[in-house]
Amino acid sequence: MWRGRKLSSCGVRFLETLGFGYPSTLAELPLRTSWSGNLQIKPWVFIEHRTMWFRAYRMTFSCLTRIKSYRSSWKRLCSTSQTTVDSNEVKTFLALAHKWWDEQGVFAPLHSMNDLRVPFIRDNLLKTSANHQLGKPLSGMKILDVGCGGGLLTEPLGRLGASVIGIDPVDENIKIAQHHKSFDPGLRKRIEYRACSLEEIVEETAETFDAVVASEVVEHVIDIEAFMQCCYRVLKPSGSLFVTTINKTQLSYALGIVFSEQIAGIVPKGTHTWEKFVSPEKLESILESNGLSVQTVAGMLYNPFSGYWHWSENTSLNYAAHAIRSKVQEHPEPAELFSKRETEELSANASTNPCVCEELKK
Repeated sequence: MWRGRKLSSCGVRFLETLGFGYPSTLAELPLRTSWSGNLQIKPWVFIEHRTMWFRAYRMTFSCLTRIKSYRSSWKRLCSTSQTTVDSNEVKTFLALAHKWWDEQGVFAPLHSMNDLRVPFIRDNLLKTSANHQLGKPLSGMKILDVGCGGGLLTEPLGRLGASVIGIDPVDENIKIAQHHKSFDPGLRKRIEYRACSLEEIVEETAETFDAVVASEVVEHVIDIEAFMQCCYRVLKPSGSLFVTTINKTQLSYALGIVFSEQIAGIVPKGTHTWEKFVSPEKLESILESNGLSVQTVAGMLYNPFSGYWHWSENTSLNYAAHAIRSKVQEHPEPAELFSKRETEELSANASTNPCVCEELKK
């Protein structure tokens, strides 16, 4: 609390610009002489100016807080306080964790999908690299496999020479993945597994990875846009994002849920929620709005009788997408989020007050 000391010149200019006309020294305040001859401030005047002082600074710091909150609003979407992980999805995959490496079981379609998705990732990454080692074409590259499950895609990428971090919010999945990795000594140094969500590591791994893989993941998250913002942040400039997912069509509902889950039992019931499926057009719109430029979209079809996948021009069921992070992503400046009147007032204050200018720079 201010106890009658002289207000600094910076503070005086600051308050005067705000229009409060606060006196710069105690000599300017109305005084009265006590019986001992000492000068004292009239108590009612002190209370009045103290109230003005608190009101001025409260309003100013409130304004500065708003600026900082707007400036970092896009980051908060990826903060650990907000998660894109669906607790119901976690329960579903927890019950299936022990079946990841059964090539004839419920995850058989994912095992055979590697015939398409591994070359898709490899070939597109090689387009961005002039130098690659024979037999280990992805050597020197860092890849993040989001929602890695039991490591079905993580291990093949590691065998291609990449350093891969596989993350999954289901602890049991990570235990299964770590156990299976131990059978291949060549993968011990190349692959690391963590039981966590993408939001939990986004700060420590910002601009770390040459590629992020989200295969059969986006149809299970709560907020796909927040998820893509996190993917953007962990990618290096010009890094690649690879997505495989299911289109949101009537055909995908009929075959992907009714037939696959309820009739044929290709995948367990409740594995997918049709409302979470996303069309290629919607996915591209989300990616582009978050600084990721879509390069390729290709349809994928699964033959439940042969158990094999093949590429197709038809994207009405499954599809794969490759996007590249732009080198610079523009975010709205704080002033753009204020009304015109508020913007003008902030600009006027900042131009005349060194204190405000310094605070805005932080």
